[in-house]
Amino acid sequence: MMQAQNCNCVVLLGPTAVGKTAIGVRLARALGTEIISADSRQVYKGLDIGSGKDLADYVLDGVQVPYHLIDVADLSQEYSVFLYQKDFYECFSQMQARGLVPVVVGGSGMYVDAVVRGYDLVPVPEDKKLRAQLADKSLEELGKMLLALKGGSLHVPRDLLERDRVVKAIEIETFIQSPECEAFKKSLPPRPDIRPIILGTTLPREKLRANIARRLDERLDEGMVEEVKGLHEAGASWERLEKLGLEYRFVSEFLQGKFSSQKEMRDLLCTAICQFAKRQETWFRGMEKKGVVINWLPLEGSVEEKVKAAMEIVAACGLEVKR
Repeated sequence: MMQAQNCNCVVLLGPTAVGKTAIGVRLARALGTEIISADSRQVYKGLDIGSGKDLADYVLDGVQVPYHLIDVADLSQEYSVFLYQKDFYECFSQMQARGLVPVVVGGSGMYVDAVVRGYDLVPVPEDKKLRAQLADKSLEELGKMLLALKGGSLHVPRDLLERDRVVKAIEIETFIQSPECEAFKKSLPPRPDIRPIILGTTLPREKLRANIARRLDERLDEGMVEEVKGLHEAGASWERLEKLGLEYRFVSEFLQGKFSSQKEMRDLLCTAICQFAKRQETWFRGMEKKGVVINWLPLEGSVEEKVKAAMEIVAACGLEVKR
């Protein structure tokens, strides 16, 4: 199933709680290289326990394996796929100039897909004049406008069900079709030539669920509730924290008294994380349907066994395993 002879990048993807960091760190060490994270919450400073940064895992046998795109944004800014892609390209080019083959590790499917398939992204500024023109229109009228702008087809039909989504989609599509957008695209630097070999790792369903439950309990014991409380006290609104999803949303709601007990919050959060892991796997299957080749590591086995399998795959693609 291997692809990408002469590859210049290794990508390790998979759902949450399957041990990606442990595998990725060992693989990067074997290749004598560094890691680029692909996690949509670990980019934020202060989101440590809930996002599972586990920075100690980047130290192997007393030696630090360098990592990038962790702790690069403040909660006051909305980090986006566009910003990730931009930062990734810069990081990738700098590493390539140093003769390194980056190991990309993460489970944020859209972040991974954006660099693997080279999404054509532009930052869309808020158009206050357009929003004022749309303010008095009904949801049905807005839906017709969006359909007309997109030539009668939508990638996500639910965009027509929520007013905010429809307005934002109209704003995006209007900008994409504007001369300003074309001028912006022409101003962008050329994309780096990324030729990845993509590895995937996951676990049997029951073991994955057990890992999620165990890891959640560990994070609660480590002070995840206190972390979220501290972020709020430092100025992050409940709304901002809830938008971060999963752990941050559930703990924020717990701290606002929306659960009868911490146990109720924990149990519902555990179920939500399991559902999220399933959606991640669905996303990766969708990537494969679009032509992305993912070399899945053995479902069973230790971290060491999976690392060995990963090294055999990357070696077969022409990469030198140094140790």
